[in-house]
Amino acid sequence: MDKNKVNGPGNYEAEQIQVLEDLEAVRRRPGMYIGSTGPRGLHHLVYEVVDNSIDESLAGYCDNIEIIIHADNSVTVTDNGRGIPVSAHPKVNKPALEVVMTMLHAGGKFGGEGYKVSGGLHGVGLSVVNALSERLEVEVSRNNKIYFQRYERGIPVTELKEIGETDKTGTKTVFYPDREIFEELDFKIKTLSQRLRELAYLNAGVTITITDEREEGSQTEKYRYDGGIISFVRELNKNKDPLHDALFMEQKMENCEVEIAIQYNNSYVESIFSYANNINTEEGGSHLAGFKTGLTRTLNDYARRFNFLKEGEDNFSGDDVREGLTAIISVKLTEPQFEGQTKTKLGNPEMRGIVDTVLSEELISFLEENPPVAKKIMEKCINAAQARQAAKKAREITRRKNALVNTSLPGKLADCTSRAVDEAEIYIVEGDSAGGSAKQGRDRYFQAILPLRGKILNVEKARLHKILNNEEIRALITALGTGVGEEFKLEKARYGKIIIMTDADVDGAHIRTLLLTFFYRYMSPLIKKGMVYIALPPLYKVTKGRKEFYFYGDRELEKGLEEIGRNGISLQRYKGLGEMDPHQLWETTMNPETRNIKQLNIEDAMEADRIFNMLMGDKVAPRREFIETNAHQVANLDI
Repeated sequence: MDKNKVNGPGNYEAEQIQVLEDLEAVRRRPGMYIGSTGPRGLHHLVYEVVDNSIDESLAGYCDNIEIIIHADNSVTVTDNGRGIPVSAHPKVNKPALEVVMTMLHAGGKFGGEGYKVSGGLHGVGLSVVNALSERLEVEVSRNNKIYFQRYERGIPVTELKEIGETDKTGTKTVFYPDREIFEELDFKIKTLSQRLRELAYLNAGVTITITDEREEGSQTEKYRYDGGIISFVRELNKNKDPLHDALFMEQKMENCEVEIAIQYNNSYVESIFSYANNINTEEGGSHLAGFKTGLTRTLNDYARRFNFLKEGEDNFSGDDVREGLTAIISVKLTEPQFEGQTKTKLGNPEMRGIVDTVLSEELISFLEENPPVAKKIMEKCINAAQARQAAKKAREITRRKNALVNTSLPGKLADCTSRAVDEAEIYIVEGDSAGGSAKQGRDRYFQAILPLRGKILNVEKARLHKILNNEEIRALITALGTGVGEEFKLEKARYGKIIIMTDADVDGAHIRTLLLTFFYRYMSPLIKKGMVYIALPPLYKVTKGRKEFYFYGDRELEKGLEEIGRNGISLQRYKGLGEMDPHQLWETTMNPETRNIKQLNIEDAMEADRIFNMLMGDKVAPRREFIETNAHQVANLDI
């Protein structure tokens, strides 16, 4: 890393720190700035500090970032960037470091001179981390000196002072999340690692290290990918069979950079992830739209020119050309405009045309220079188009056999009376026996029951037309009302809660995973909106006298027996839902006042994609390794 740049044209001094407004109301309304005061907000603190270091990397001054989670749940983030400026800020006559740490929206990323491109979603950065920390200490190595300042809940408690000399540059931040603000102070190393790994992929050549000192014998993970997003795509396709080596495209312009990596595989699902300034744009946006448009047009043009599509045949659809495609689109731009409900949709209209052009030019050259690979991709598209036509016919059959008016369907839907989506819920129940008990025990006003016979099709290994020919899946689709795949419409959902209720054994877990795979691949907005739940039925019933107690796991049972005593009790272990009578099923698993259900969410779409493919895909070795590694904690396994 060339530290001489500090005195060059990329000068990063106090005058580049622009002050927009000072720090107000952050402690009163933390959720506005970090999303929540739960686990998500807690982890967001780490991301904000790391994003500051990543900004230095984007500017070309930092290639090493270290994160340490200490035993007391404090966090240290160190980088080898230029170091935050420390000289007096011309407008407020305070050290620039203090301005950055105490004033909201004060930073090098707002003036346009300190950073051309910067990450971080809202730009709230270090000042919000400082405001929400009991204590924060920062060391800046700069100008051959080391500077130090301490803050408590956002307020400086020491002056900025010199504490030593150094020939290095960089910033070290130590913060202690505030117990008055956060519900719990438990950093999940897996959650942090996923984001840090992602950042390492998106910023080629940067080494990111995380160390967890809370366990006996600290654990360290290091991420560095000189291949950048091409390494990202290869990792995502690790458990699949690629049709060709990954293709990388890149273009740098004055106000933006575009990187694209693509690789087709032999699966039937697309895995496309888009990023803007390192932010996962889950809702897509102009860059993703440009990618899809360019891909569809380019492959159709190639197919026409080289006679893969004959005269009179329809063009490939977008779904046809994306079947089996894994792709990463990463754009970095000076003035990103984010929109959408969660501010994760890129709005800059110019990016559509830019990404379209970059992809089209590079892809057509690749196809013309690699005819054998082009032929494989064309055959993949042709097969997908044929399957789409078959799926269209299957969908028409599904529409004709409407489960909501035809009660003789195999699904045996017992609908609820209420038509209010926000109060209606449907239980998807394993087996007719449990389905019968659930129908008798439910509250008919707001609870619908759909029993499924046996195991549904593994959708990870089948195209949509085959999936739609499966009677159990057809019953499920028609009962939910949303449609499926490209025709999915969330506003047509008939139930606000979809609750999967299976036996607490291996077969029940398999059925649950098959259902979750289907929802993730073909109805993912249901999971993203928090509408899918897993019912957690009890494993044990303990009877003592006339009283009945239910326990949901071995540890809970042991604790319960200590409290109620072990003498004169009757203990029953439930082998399945069918062993419960309607009253018991209602009390333990269906009564909103007493039941135990778990809401699903997709915090990390990339990791979810990888796990579903590993558990349900073709390759056996990765699945076996995963099961062997996690078998000891299978009771708590959260997919």
